[in-house]
Amino acid sequence: MTTDNGLKYTVWHKIKTEILDDCRKEGEWKILLLDQFTTKLLTSCCKMTDLLQEGITVVEDIYKERQPVADLKAIYFISPIEKSVDHVVKDFESKSSCKYKAAYIYFSDACPDSLFNKLKACQPKTIKRCKEINISFYPKESQVFLLNVPNAFHMLYSPDKSVDKEAAMQSIAQQIVTLCATLDENPGVRYKREPLDNAEDLASLVEEKLVQYYKTDEKNQCKEKSQSQLLILDRGFDPLSTVLHELTFQAMVYDVLPIEDDVYKYKPDGSASKEKEGRLDESDEVWVKIRHRHIAVVLEEIPKLVKEISSSKKESEGKLSISSLSNFMKKMPHIRKQMSKQALHLGLAEDCMQKFKGNLERLCKVEQDLALGTDAEGQKVKEHMRVLLPVLLNKDLDNYDKIRAILLYIFVENGTTQENLDRLIQHAKIESDGDVLKNWKYIGVPVVPKSSQRKPSRRDRSREETFQLSRWTPLIKDIIEDNIENKLDSREWPYFSECPAAWNGSGAVR
Repeated sequence: MTTDNGLKYTVWHKIKTEILDDCRKEGEWKILLLDQFTTKLLTSCCKMTDLLQEGITVVEDIYKERQPVADLKAIYFISPIEKSVDHVVKDFESKSSCKYKAAYIYFSDACPDSLFNKLKACQPKTIKRCKEINISFYPKESQVFLLNVPNAFHMLYSPDKSVDKEAAMQSIAQQIVTLCATLDENPGVRYKREPLDNAEDLASLVEEKLVQYYKTDEKNQCKEKSQSQLLILDRGFDPLSTVLHELTFQAMVYDVLPIEDDVYKYKPDGSASKEKEGRLDESDEVWVKIRHRHIAVVLEEIPKLVKEISSSKKESEGKLSISSLSNFMKKMPHIRKQMSKQALHLGLAEDCMQKFKGNLERLCKVEQDLALGTDAEGQKVKEHMRVLLPVLLNKDLDNYDKIRAILLYIFVENGTTQENLDRLIQHAKIESDGDVLKNWKYIGVPVVPKSSQRKPSRRDRSREETFQLSRWTPLIKDIIEDNIENKLDSREWPYFSECPAAWNGSGAVR
């Protein structure tokens, strides 16, 4: 279990207090039943050992066939969806076939009356508790969350009019409100006016649902606006950062290596050895330390970390005595685990560098020159096409990288002509992928024709030390720094609610 005060810890603490402590009885073991969403949620923030300490003897999938355990009570932590509620009813629909002694039901989000009424079909007095705990997002990392709306991108931006965009918006807004509730915040909601209306529409829904939530929540009746702010932006606000190759470790690993479900497969001692799997998550302290550092720094850091581990191992192998041998044996699993982590990260870094020394190094130089409009020496790039053309004609580059380079050129130029776009597609020999370029118009980015849309002004970072191939700074960093200093233009970033004094420079913004 993570010990920091990040989002994962906060979610686990809420589950522990609002579910496990809520139905706790000294010396009593219970079964925990989960559906697809709550399984993923719980897996993201705790381990089986944490649950055992809380009196949970077994964790089961509510959708699978299960043996009855009539002498144990069951905790149902489920989503408020028909399929999950139907399985609860099935477990308690007749007196003779009740699967458990009693049920404590906790919904991850607000449960509609229609589903709530279905529970009346359960045997009387079997349901001891029925509550909504309001956690309908995933804590991906200590400072990163994901929403449970898998097709959101398609539903929000598809030109297909039959797609239910409103339902997706409602779901996203509701889940964001459960995030705010979990953090015990009632933030001021702000949105970016351009390039589309999505940010404004979502901000409106979030504000409406926040007002509703804090009026009905027992603990925080009419909770005042807190000092925090929630900024909502449309994906098209900074297209450049989405196509550039980023050289900080985590971003580079996920971009250039085949990582699936946060798992990296590698062979620690060359091609003859057995393939191993390494999970990239916050249970790995080394990963947490180095993931946001530049690859050049990471390559220096990992050998130092290996050295630290090796020296602690040598210390253990000093004078051999029964007590020192005993201590060494106790440390062995930890040392073995640490050495395994070093092998994992060295493998990751080496694989990244292999890609970098291939075509990526030259490609990164072109990308940075195009994005910033100047080269590493500060000389202005006069013709963007001249910089782009060698990339398109390079036979060693795959189509994916060429598409990214063309998109970057289009974004920098603020759109292009149809004739020029056709020529670029022809040069790169990506005729079958033309739609990948054209479809950016659906997220409000100018593709064809050229646009006179004003580009955002940037903070001056010319004096900041940086690596030559990482000179670009994503726009979000400017926005956050401006907001902390209360410099965000309220015409461009309107509030959706009355603005407390705390946001006008009299206090720091969270």
